[in-house]
Amino acid sequence: MIYSFAINSGMRITVHNFREIKESDNAAIASIIRTNLRKYGLDIPGTVYFDDCLDRLSDFYSAPDRKYYVLEDEKGTVIGGIGFAEFENMPDTAELQKLYLTDGAKGNGLGYEMIAYVEERMRRSGFKRSYLETHDNLKEAVHIYRKSGYVRIDRPKQVVHSTMNMFFLKELYG
Repeated sequence: MIYSFAINSGMRITVHNFREIKESDNAAIASIIRTNLRKYGLDIPGTVYFDDCLDRLSDFYSAPDRKYYVLEDEKGTVIGGIGFAEFENMPDTAELQKLYLTDGAKGNGLGYEMIAYVEERMRRSGFKRSYLETHDNLKEAVHIYRKSGYVRIDRPKQVVHSTMNMFFLKELYG
C-alpha cells in the first residue's frame, strides 16, 4: 500500500509516497543511515551503523511484528525511511526504529509526517505504546520526538544499541 501526501514549500508542492521496503531499497536506506550517523559522529560500535542486518533491512522487517517503510520523492527516489518492531521488554510496546532522511529532505516537516505514519501502523498492529532510543548528538531528532509527544524515560535494562543515551516513550491513543 502506498500512502501519499503533499508538502507545500513556497510555490512548489511536492508529493511524497510511503511504502513498505523492498529488497531493491536496501542499499539506498543503508546509505542514508550510514551517512547520517557519520555526520553526527555516531559511526561507532553500539549504533545501528554496525548492525549485521543494516544491508538487508527488507529481510529483517519481513517478520509479522516488524515493518519498515521507505519515503520516496515525486521522482520515486528513496529519501528516507522509518520502521517499528515489537519491543519485548515492555508489554504492548513497539520500538520506533531507524528514522532517517537525506539531508535534502530535512527541514520540511517530513520527520513529523513519518512519525505520525508509523505510529498509526503501530496502533493498527495492536501496540499501545511507542518506545525509542536515540543519542544526544542527534539534536534535531530529539527535538522532533519531544514535539511529537515523546517523554524521556530512564534507560531500560535491555538496550540493543549500547551507545544510545536517550530513551523516550509515548502512549498511542486510539
